[in-house]
Amino acid sequence: MRKPHTHTLRRRPSWFRPVAVRARNDGWSEVRQCAFLAQLYFTGSVSAAAKAVGMSRASAYRLRARPGAEGFAFAWDRVLTLPGAGHPGAAREDGRKVTMATLHARLETDLVRPVIHSGRMTAVDRKPDNSTLFRLLRLTKDWPEPPDDSDFWRASGVIEKQPRSL
Repeated sequence: MRKPHTHTLRRRPSWFRPVAVRARNDGWSEVRQCAFLAQLYFTGSVSAAAKAVGMSRASAYRLRARPGAEGFAFAWDRVLTLPGAGHPGAAREDGRKVTMATLHARLETDLVRPVIHSGRMTAVDRKPDNSTLFRLLRLTKDWPEPPDDSDFWRASGVIEKQPRSL
């Protein structure tokens, strides 16, 4: 009987918001964070994944512990949680206590996910955070109502002036 690949016993990396760090050639860029999660998916070892992307195990744990790294930590835990074991129990923030500045900052950074194909990371997939956008629109919905255009529609004949009698 053939033994399954060990990475099939783990979950693929999910969408996450990359940790904002200074731009450095030898630092944790968005691509390097995605590559780390992909290697963590393949190896199941933090040390091996960090070594594969040219970083140390200690720096990976420091990145995980930084403020604003909740999404990265959730994706990390999700990769190492077995399928069918439920969610890894992420610390969810209280949505009522998010400031407008935080929402604007979230709009500026997209969600990212490593694309894994044929046993390696081939690209970084991006998508905008639409839930944050809709939440921001809901909070700033103090716009006046649009003008009543019924006169325009009546003049164009779309709406009849007198209702038809049956």
